[in-house]
Amino acid sequence: MPEEASIRIGVDVGGTFTDFALALPQGIKSLKLPTTNNAPEQAILDGVNRLLGDNNISPDQVTGFIHGTTLATNAIISRTGARTALLTTAGFRDVLAQGDESRFDQYDINITKPEPLVPRWWRYGIPERLSAEGNVLLPLDEDAIGAIAADMRSENIESVAICFLHAHTNPDHEQRARDHLQVLLPSVAISLSSDVSPEIGEYSRFSTTAANAYVQPVMSAYLERLQSGLTDQGIKASIFMFLSNGGLCDLDTARRFPIRLVESGPAGGAVFAGNLARELGEEEILAFDMGGTTAKVCLIDHGVPGRSDSFEMAREHMHRQGSGLPARIPVIDLVEIGAGGGSIAQVDSLKRLHVGPTSAGATPGPACYSRGGEAATVTDANLLLGRLAANDFTGSGINISVDRARDVIAEQVGKALALTDSAGAAAISEVVEEQMAGAAREHAREKGIDLRRRSMVAFGGAAPLHAVNVAAKLGINRVIIPQAAGIGSAIGFLQSSAVFEISHSIRVLMSCFDASLFNQHFAAISRNVSAAVEAAAPGIPVDETRTLFMHYKGQGHSLAVEIPTRDLTDDDAVLLLSAFEEKYISVYRRPLAGIDVECVGISLRMSSNEDLLPVRNIINTGPADVPDTTDLFDLMENDYANVPTMSRSKMEPDTIFQGPGLIKDDGTTVVVPQGYIATCYDTGHLVITLQGDQA
Repeated sequence: MPEEASIRIGVDVGGTFTDFALALPQGIKSLKLPTTNNAPEQAILDGVNRLLGDNNISPDQVTGFIHGTTLATNAIISRTGARTALLTTAGFRDVLAQGDESRFDQYDINITKPEPLVPRWWRYGIPERLSAEGNVLLPLDEDAIGAIAADMRSENIESVAICFLHAHTNPDHEQRARDHLQVLLPSVAISLSSDVSPEIGEYSRFSTTAANAYVQPVMSAYLERLQSGLTDQGIKASIFMFLSNGGLCDLDTARRFPIRLVESGPAGGAVFAGNLARELGEEEILAFDMGGTTAKVCLIDHGVPGRSDSFEMAREHMHRQGSGLPARIPVIDLVEIGAGGGSIAQVDSLKRLHVGPTSAGATPGPACYSRGGEAATVTDANLLLGRLAANDFTGSGINISVDRARDVIAEQVGKALALTDSAGAAAISEVVEEQMAGAAREHAREKGIDLRRRSMVAFGGAAPLHAVNVAAKLGINRVIIPQAAGIGSAIGFLQSSAVFEISHSIRVLMSCFDASLFNQHFAAISRNVSAAVEAAAPGIPVDETRTLFMHYKGQGHSLAVEIPTRDLTDDDAVLLLSAFEEKYISVYRRPLAGIDVECVGISLRMSSNEDLLPVRNIINTGPADVPDTTDLFDLMENDYANVPTMSRSKMEPDTIFQGPGLIKDDGTTVVVPQGYIATCYDTGHLVITLQGDQA
């Protein structure tokens, strides 16, 4: 074993598989195990124990453990979170149900909006009122808290979201209510909107805080079990969680703000793809991540994934913005849909084939897993089409049955659509690929971006199986399959720094600019941001970004304008106005004369300045023994063709592989269709292009 050096473990828990990346001084080793859905920490502990044993590493040699999980997201989607109550200003208990009165489809009178996470009978109003400026209009009725707490106790409430009107300007009433409830209900978790989302907009603030409270007991218990299990194994390294904004935090921060973990796994993949784009000099890419349960797409420019200050959870309609529960948290801007290897295929009464969003998960899993799964899935289709083989799952503990895949597809798809079992499998593949392409088209359309100018970076266990076909539907002619594509998110965790950011609403006309007011607000949130980053990266230098959100008075949308990272002076008003005007012109082509500019919010982001792990020297990059050929279904010929196969471990720089054929890698298989050529670059990454279109 190498001398004392950095030995870190990245773990991504997905709905179907748990991915491991072990970073050793000599390179990265990978591992995939089925997720233990009822106790996700068990798969982690089993995998860590196996990685350490196989590589002769003692637990105390591990210097870092970084983890991302879909547990918070799944709890919200499946409505399996805690029994949560809302305590709010009297008269405002229905904010969660009323929403912001927007309609994602104004012409459909039967649209379905997501139900609030907190039912009406657990939403409590209490006399208190603050003005928009934070002044007390009606004192908090502290005597009423006792009766409310008694009712919460009788209802076995496990978590409480406290959301008072205008609390983002003055948190005093929320803090006092929390102090009383903590005495009366000591075992109940409490989330304050002034901590979780101190921003204007009652519905989004209430929704974010309610979601935080809803998953807090679930995540806290899970993290406690994981920490105890790793400690029992002898691992002394600090445990860090991966945030939705692409950064790391310590466990205490994760326990306080579990809502910030909702997109942690997909965000790790975006970081992985962004770093790869910088390494390869790719200016514009589309990151495509497909796992066992979901598929994700993210636009990345100059190696930096797009960012957003909000996110929608549990959308009722797959591609429709506005059909989910809003969360005001900093996130990497991506789209996630229920399309993965475990996505279930069904034929409806009108003989239409649907794939997803329901997934077979790891348990019972696809029918071919022989674990009791009875539904036809994308993985069953890929197995029947010849893209996957039973020995691809060696070491995962899964016994693959091709006959089970054939039986369920023939019965559930082939019979219903009058197709052969192989043609039914091809139909499943075609539908899921079109759904993923549709999600990418819609995301690009919302951003006004032409995808045809971009390269695609495909990763995740299932993405290389479908990447070229999805790219072709989008007009993309260049697909990059990175090393260790099957565990991209886990490697992204290891490539990340500690990052934390807080946004805070203020409302100031720039004609009345007061530098001391801005400095006061930045100082207040800087203390909290700095503490979170220091906890995750003690003693590491930090980079800081300060942003103002500004618009012309009367406008409904604002622009983010970066400002100097120092105390402002009154003379800076001209500088800030000039920066806003420059940004406005870049977006809207011309400024508006004679209208005052208004600042409606501030944001402060800090990130630790560390050397990141390069995606190089992947130790296990393909099975040692791969047959020279295999049978792959050709839809155009409606028959199987014998095609070449190759292990990725045998591909030296400049190796060219001509399709149709398969390249077998650890944790995934790369499908190279007819008319395409895969080239292994000296970086170890595969680039797939149309024949005759090589760069």
